[in-house]
Amino acid sequence: MRLVGPSGEQVGIVPLAKALELAQEYDLDLVEVAATARPPVCKLMDYGKFKYESAMKAREARKNQAHTVIKEMKLRPKIDPHDYDTKKGHVVRFLKQGDKVKITIMFRGREQSRPELGYRLLQRLANDVEDLGFIESNPKQDGRNMIMVLGPHKKKTEAMAEAREAQAARKADAKANPGKSQNAAEGDEGDGVDEVEETETPAEAPAEAPAEA
Repeated sequence: MRLVGPSGEQVGIVPLAKALELAQEYDLDLVEVAATARPPVCKLMDYGKFKYESAMKAREARKNQAHTVIKEMKLRPKIDPHDYDTKKGHVVRFLKQGDKVKITIMFRGREQSRPELGYRLLQRLANDVEDLGFIESNPKQDGRNMIMVLGPHKKKTEAMAEAREAQAARKADAKANPGKSQNAAEGDEGDGVDEVEETETPAEAPAEAPAEA
């Protein structure tokens, strides 16, 4: 077998008995790392430490993995100004989080004969949030509904990083001003969102390469 030392140095081709002797001498494990190679490759290592470090790297990779999330916001063509502002506020929040937003205009009864109402409403919303997002999918009719998809200008990973920084800043402020901590916590609690649906699709994030054994 071809033996690799604990620091990655090449020991050379040695018989199994000699490799086991060296493992005992260094108080390490003899681990086969390339069984299909000719000759097979083995390495002297602390296998328990290797398993622990690999698990920590995998955990960190999962922690930093970004997800593409599509939120859905449903509106009526004749929505009143207050409801429109509320719905727009949710769209703004989603885009700031780096999420896509599917806007659905629901037509009922005779409203179906006035698709231009839905189109104008979607264009108005897109214009109102153009600083945060762009039209990824133009308005199109889908049965009784009209659908448009908004994409965020900000990448999900950037939004996650900013959210972590903001959270750290809030914690630091709360620590410096204990009296404000309760109010800050209450302010972070958002109200329930009506007619919002979420779907998540894991984005392709670079996998953390396992340490070479």
